[in-house]
Amino acid sequence: MSKKLPFLRTSGQKIVDEYGKQIILKGVNLGGWLMMEGYMFGGRNIPEHDFRGSFEKTLGKETLDDFTRSFRDSFIQESDIRIIKKWGANCIRLPFNYRLIEPEERPYSLNEEGLNYLDKAIRWCEKHGMYCILDLHAAPGAQNGAWHSDSYGRQELFLSEANRDRYLRLWFFLADRYRDVSAVAGYDVLNEPVVGILEENQVKDLYRLATREIRDTDKKHIIFLEGNVWAQRLEFLGKPKDDNTAYSIHCYVPLDFTHNFEVDTRYPGKVYNIMWNKEMFDSIAKAYDDFAKKIQVPLFLGEFGVNARGGNYGESEWVRDLLSAAEKYDISWTYWTYKTIANYAYPDGVYRYIENPSWVNRQGPIAGLETFASAWPKEKGSMIYSWRTENFKRNDNIFSVLKEFL
Repeated sequence: MSKKLPFLRTSGQKIVDEYGKQIILKGVNLGGWLMMEGYMFGGRNIPEHDFRGSFEKTLGKETLDDFTRSFRDSFIQESDIRIIKKWGANCIRLPFNYRLIEPEERPYSLNEEGLNYLDKAIRWCEKHGMYCILDLHAAPGAQNGAWHSDSYGRQELFLSEANRDRYLRLWFFLADRYRDVSAVAGYDVLNEPVVGILEENQVKDLYRLATREIRDTDKKHIIFLEGNVWAQRLEFLGKPKDDNTAYSIHCYVPLDFTHNFEVDTRYPGKVYNIMWNKEMFDSIAKAYDDFAKKIQVPLFLGEFGVNARGGNYGESEWVRDLLSAAEKYDISWTYWTYKTIANYAYPDGVYRYIENPSWVNRQGPIAGLETFASAWPKEKGSMIYSWRTENFKRNDNIFSVLKEFL
């Protein structure tokens, strides 16, 4: 077992440990585990609650609970933390759905079984000398209208006092639970909020309230605040009132290339008459750094990733150029994501599952999550086994570049 990790905090533009040593956090997201996303399982992007509702309607709640438990026990295990540590990484970002902890139908109550998965992940990180950032990927009411916030198509977190109160109570509870755990690097309090430019104060006010709730019980951990519009716009946040705060950005530009929305788009190259190359990423990073320097706050690149097409379209170069810019400006980072079912669109995992059994069913008309209920009664054992990382293949085109910076 590794010795106990020192607590982290911010100091000007740096993240430092309790001895004052600068720490650049580098690692990977454990996407899809505690917040399921359709494309990551080879299917349509449907909200997790839609998938679960359909599964329960088909097979019943008891079977859904069995499926959920089996999936979570298989998709990420302690051996995965060991693998990531062996890469040379020092951090994971752990996305989770608030429904993991608080059942939708029972506000302010706790799901101890769901909490156990957060506890386990943090214990594994402690054991193997890794930091963990807790990332609230789906908040009560949803912070954007996309499937990956498990939304109903609207960002109702900002429109409902009840949702806001549940959100704040959740962060008080988590901060109180983990306040003495040094392996927790900090709290990423809201993934990718999206509101209109004229309504950005809604996000800023919510962050102020969340910071107050957390600081009522936990003075030690870093609070990570994401920019508006998919974690891109930071300026409206201004200088943080709390002196242990970092600002988080995400980068998937240009989207037609990274998500393979426009087939045959290459990097470096022009997308919509804009030239995307190393110089472009350096200029983007410099603009963020200039802002961060002015207000003295560290930056964290919480997500970036690319759809891998065999390394033939400049995917490796995109990752390398982005990380070169991050390294130049001392920006911490976590790649999106650790593992996925190989897909034609959206960012791929460092590990990919490339087989095509019935519950993946790439030929359609339904695929991925939407096949799980029909496959589960007959294929349960094979499905559970398939989710283990030993059945995924490492994507060396991406992995080799990440290793250059670890």
